[in-house]
Amino acid sequence: MKNEEFYSNGMNYIKKDYPELYKEIVSLNDTVYNGKILNYRTQKLIAIALVSAQNNDIAIKKQIKSGIEEFNMTRDEIMDVLKIVLLISGKPAFTKATSILYSILSE
Repeated sequence: MKNEEFYSNGMNYIKKDYPELYKEIVSLNDTVYNGKILNYRTQKLIAIALVSAQNNDIAIKKQIKSGIEEFNMTRDEIMDVLKIVLLISGKPAFTKATSILYSILSE
């Protein structure tokens, strides 16, 4: 995530108890999300695909919500990414991520 916004609650412990390690993680995060070639929106779509392929419920929900809130991503944009997940990771990963997407949209 950009701007020291992490999805893991564990980062709060790292920040408190290991500030130097936290600083390095933030630096790495900033380096990854620099937008030199791919803009942050494209990187977010890639992140949605990756966590969906991993079948990580919490991360799927957080990445999709972030994409919608930060970039006003549409259902169809996210579904385009999830169709790739279907081809790469199969139907279970695809249907889980699709279910999470529709759950978020109905909130």
